[in-house]
Amino acid sequence: QVQLVESGGGLVQAGGSLRLSCAASISIVSIRTMGWYRQAPGKQRELVAHITTGGSTNYADSVKGRFTISRDNAKNTVYLQMNSLKPEDTAVYYCNALYYTYSSSWGQGTQVTVSS
Repeated sequence: QVQLVESGGGLVQAGGSLRLSCAASISIVSIRTMGWYRQAPGKQRELVAHITTGGSTNYADSVKGRFTISRDNAKNTVYLQMNSLKPEDTAVYYCNALYYTYSSSWGQGTQVTVSS
C-alpha cells in the first residue's frame, strides 16, 4: 500500500493561512480518491475535502469557500490550502488514499492549531 506523509501543519492565528501537503510513495493517478480528514480532541474523524482522479472535488460545509484541495500528479502530492482559519479548525489533519478496491491508507497526521 501507499505510504502517505503529511506536512505543513503548525500554529497560526485566526484569520491566517496554512498549506498542508501529502506526499505519496506511488503514483496518485492510480488512486481513486485522495482526501483530507481531521479529528479534534473528543470528536470523531471527519471529512474535510477530497479530490478524485478526474479532479472532482468535495468539501465539508464548514470549510467551503475557505479551503481548497488540489493535486500535482507529477509530484504525487495532494495539497490543502486553508485560508481564513478559525479556532474550530484546530485538529489533527490526516491524508487518506481510497483505492479502486475501496481499501484505503492513512498518513500519520499533522497538527493544526488556530489561536483566537
